[in-house]
Amino acid sequence: MSTTSHLENLNKKSLLSQFLIPFTWCMFLGSAATMIYYFSDFPSWTFGELFQINGFSMVIWAVVTFFSAIVQMYATNYMKGFKRKHSFLLYCLAFSFSVMLFVISNHIVLLMSFWLLMGLIMSKLIGIDSEWKEAQHASKFARLNYVGGAFFLAIALGVLAYGTGTYTKNEILANLDMVPSWMSTVSALCIIVAAIIQSAIFPFHKWLLSAMTSPTPASALMHAGFVNGSGILLTIFAPLLFTANVLLLIFIIGGLTAIVAQFSKLMQVNVKQKLACSTIAQMSFMVMQCGLGFFTAAITHLILHGFYKAFLFLSAGEEIKNSLPKQPDTIVVKPLQTVIIVISAVLGGLLFGYITGKGLSLDSGLFLTFIVAITVGQVVYNILNQASLGVTQKLMVTPLMIVAGIGIYALVFNGVTILMHDMPMANMPIVLTPTHIVFGIIFLIGFHIMLSGVYRKIPWLYVKLMNISQPTSKSIVSFKSK
Repeated sequence: MSTTSHLENLNKKSLLSQFLIPFTWCMFLGSAATMIYYFSDFPSWTFGELFQINGFSMVIWAVVTFFSAIVQMYATNYMKGFKRKHSFLLYCLAFSFSVMLFVISNHIVLLMSFWLLMGLIMSKLIGIDSEWKEAQHASKFARLNYVGGAFFLAIALGVLAYGTGTYTKNEILANLDMVPSWMSTVSALCIIVAAIIQSAIFPFHKWLLSAMTSPTPASALMHAGFVNGSGILLTIFAPLLFTANVLLLIFIIGGLTAIVAQFSKLMQVNVKQKLACSTIAQMSFMVMQCGLGFFTAAITHLILHGFYKAFLFLSAGEEIKNSLPKQPDTIVVKPLQTVIIVISAVLGGLLFGYITGKGLSLDSGLFLTFIVAITVGQVVYNILNQASLGVTQKLMVTPLMIVAGIGIYALVFNGVTILMHDMPMANMPIVLTPTHIVFGIIFLIGFHIMLSGVYRKIPWLYVKLMNISQPTSKSIVSFKSK
């Protein structure tokens, strides 16, 4: 075969991609149209004891199918000449179906089965290149974590079924008062473990760092539609978490991981590893929102983070020139910049409170506003840090982007809250405790240390952060190539 003919075959779209991509887009359009049509009062459709479709599941359907379609389009060109390209596209579609079926599952056997299936398919995507030994080790390590998470979820569901005498999610949540307190606590803790494993929350974060050996399209799908699983699982079982009184524990787990992940990101010189640490931090914020009683905010965070991180991964190739090891830049935050950022955050917080009604009273809504301001501020900082703008231009653009970003976040939050109106206890602020206040102070101190670079002058801290931010050793390039 001539070189020209070979190139023409590579550039020619396969019949499989010509079918799968339009099919996935049709699923997205159908989900989005249904969501818009029933927006103000989404009904709940049940199919015996097996499935239930409501506004919450339709939101997840729309998000997952959108990202799946985008990733498949990107992969069609990205994987030209890769012999397992068709398998990759089929796995992408299978992953989408597994998530869609998980969120509508009502029977606990289906719920557990599709949670496990999501992980098994994602491990296949991580190790799609069967000749890359490091990727195979990363796949096995990730699969071990996913199976462990499914095991804990199975324990939780088994205990709840035994305690209530029922085998459907809706009946279990409606009869939690029948479950002894120790059973509620055990099942809630097991669900928390299952959730934080999938979202790579510390100390289960290394599987995500190791999984960066996967192809970029798989990484994009993983970060946009898989690691967000903790937000989905915790939202489904929100009544149980309130009953077991474990919200503060969830908040602390998320808070500690967020701090560690923010510092770990600064240690990385690889583009995808930086993005992985960033995802761990953002998933921690999502978990913290669950711990504050705002599960609808967690789903909002899931959606917005998915868009942002999918874009960053699919454009990661453009940043390769910036990934070479170099002396870290000295970050100097001038007093005027600090004042502008603080004022912008306060104005954005007031706008968030006005639009959503949260953060205007002394409850966990105040900390929710704080998290939203930090999240948006980080995104704005990352965008402007890459932009070729002068100091004066950045000073002018920063407040506009922060306030606008928080406003968009608030509007999406309101929309998600409306669609999730029938999800029990999904939007219930809790009492603000001294622990919340202490974490707020720690966050502010941590960001100051991070921006000032002081941590680099403390050897034991630097080494500790470097060690915990590394993937498992067998997923690092160490094998001889053929």
